[in-house]
Formats: sequence, structure tokens, C-alpha cells
Amino acid sequence: NHRCSYPSDGSTPSDRIFSAIPSKIGTMSSPKKRRDMDVMKLMMSDYEISSGESGSVNDFYVKFHGPKDSPYAGGIWKVHVTLPSDYPYKSPSIGFCNVLYHPNVDESSGSVCLDVINQTWSPMFDLLNIFKTFLPQLLLYPNAADPLNAEAASLMLKDEKSYTSKVRNMVQKYAMEDISMEEESADDVSDQVFDEENGLEEFSDIDDLDMDDL
Repeated sequence: NHRCSYPSDGSTPSDRIFSAIPSKIGTMSSPKKRRDMDVMKLMMSDYEISSGESGSVNDFYVKFHGPKDSPYAGGIWKVHVTLPSDYPYKSPSIGFCNVLYHPNVDESSGSVCLDVINQTWSPMFDLLNIFKTFLPQLLLYPNAADPLNAEAASLMLKDEKSYTSKVRNMVQKYAMEDISMEEESADDVSDQVFDEENGLEEFSDIDDLDMDDL
């Protein structure tokens, strides 16, 4: 398995990420309720979401905008999210659907190399952390020392100006058009939950959530 690591330079991406996470995150009585709350928090934070082919709340897409003050500014990506059955104790699977040129993103599969998702995930994190903090930090502070895209990492190390120029060119080519969030809308996602025995059922738990916890 590919292991993501970061050099000890006094200011690692993880340092920046952990400092940006609220110190108190509400706990839920069960993984299912915690999952429901995390999906609802993401939708309430104005992220556009569509369901995956399975129609399961564990499989959906999120529209992600490149962070300002970075070569990715203005870019729009469709990110595939798959939640494991034991979420939040196990990390989600995250992948970019349209091309993102970055040392720590596989250009063909869209898979992400980020230690806080791959190795150091904790139940204290949630989906909103991923899209509001983890992914923006990844794009702002790439780690060329342990890449998934060796060509991007090599160019970044040898000629950062050329690397930045190529990033912007790739954003223009693959990420400037507004992403079509086909399948079902966020409203449809919030009305469904997948049950392994009974198939699709009403997403009733969301109606019972305490909005003060969001």
C-alpha cells in the first residue's frame, strides 16, 4: 500500500489541518446517526451534492471549488465520496472525477494521498472538515516528497514557476466548466438511506437530528 508521509519542516500540512479543526465536535449515539448528521452538515454548508449510482447515502458526489490564492482558483471539481459501513471510525474514500494536476493526486484515478485521510483519520473529523479544510490545504501545500503523480512532483521540485503554469493550464482545460451534478439532487439524497437488507428506505433519522448540534 502506498504510504503518505510528510517531511518534518516545522510546519507540515497536518499541523495546519489540525490547527484549523474545532476542538469540540459533537458525538452521536451510533455510527448511522453520526453519518446522517455529517451528511446533513455538509448539505447545510451550501455544498452541492448528488447521489451516486447506488442511490445510497454512503455513495455521493460533491462539487468542490479550488481555493483562492492558489493556482487552482476558479477550478471546479466533482469529488466522489464513499462512506464505509463503519464510518466515522474508518475514513471515507475520496476521489476527483475530473483531472486535477497535483503531486498528491493520481491523474488517472483521481485518488488522493493525504495522511489525515489515509493514515491518521479520527472519528473527531467529519465530512465538512474534508471539504472545508483537508482538500483546500492539500491544494495549497502539495507534498512533492511522496507523490502519486511523479511527473507533477518532479516539475514542482525542479521548476516551481513552470509547475504553477502547468497547474493553471490544466485547470483551464479540465476544471473551468461548471460541473454537471447529474443523478439526484441533495434534496433527494437527504430523503434516502440504504439498508443492506431492505434496500432504500426513508432517511428518517435526519428529521430527528438536533439542529443545535450541527
